[in-house]
Amino acid sequence: MDPAEATIVEARSAAFLFHRQLLHAGLLGLLVAVSYALAAPKLGASDSWLGLSVRGWFWLNITVAAAHQVIVWLVFRGQLGWGVLTRVFGEWDLGFWSLIFMPFLVARPLLMVGLAVADSGSLMLPRWLSLAFGAALLVPALYTLWSVFRYFGIPRALGGDHFRLCYRQMPMVRTGAFAWTPNAMYLIAFLGLWSIALLARSHVALVVALFQHAYIWVHYYCTEEPDMELMYGDGDE
Repeated sequence: MDPAEATIVEARSAAFLFHRQLLHAGLLGLLVAVSYALAAPKLGASDSWLGLSVRGWFWLNITVAAAHQVIVWLVFRGQLGWGVLTRVFGEWDLGFWSLIFMPFLVARPLLMVGLAVADSGSLMLPRWLSLAFGAALLVPALYTLWSVFRYFGIPRALGGDHFRLCYRQMPMVRTGAFAWTPNAMYLIAFLGLWSIALLARSHVALVVALFQHAYIWVHYYCTEEPDMELMYGDGDE
């Protein structure tokens, strides 16, 4: 496979590699600081789960989310400019990327569950109301995940358009949850993290859900939007 097949000359520079990444770092720092301030009243609790304290679960969630998005930035920009994974792995490039991406993707809700269990019951909200909100948010989140599998496809969701021209030539998905919004994965699927926090009535998990939902939009604006402007010309898939 030609590693230059899906690359774009305009992306082949340090200027584009780091485009909006100073803003990315600044917003990440701000979100972490705000999240810590909001979670701090409950972080001193002695509660724990699987030997890890609420504070430990909090920082593990924050760190994994940040590491995930930083790795995505490096791989997406490296692929778009130089086809770095394609040069090393050839036709197995996207498969290798999935081995990196998917564990992070799976870890994020699982770590949220760990935090929610450790901090269970700390949210000052009636149990019935918390359960109702949690269930209400879980339904569209699960429907969106189903829509990703059914209509969008995992390779495309992994950022396949950074690896193959064929994904850039596909039409926009406008069925399932994508009929509601073209960015259902970020706008709706992340409500599942809020659902986990609410079902467990966890104050700290709710803060982390807020962090993760805000941070994915930082990733979109700072990394994906500039990439799409190069790949599609108008920022739309």
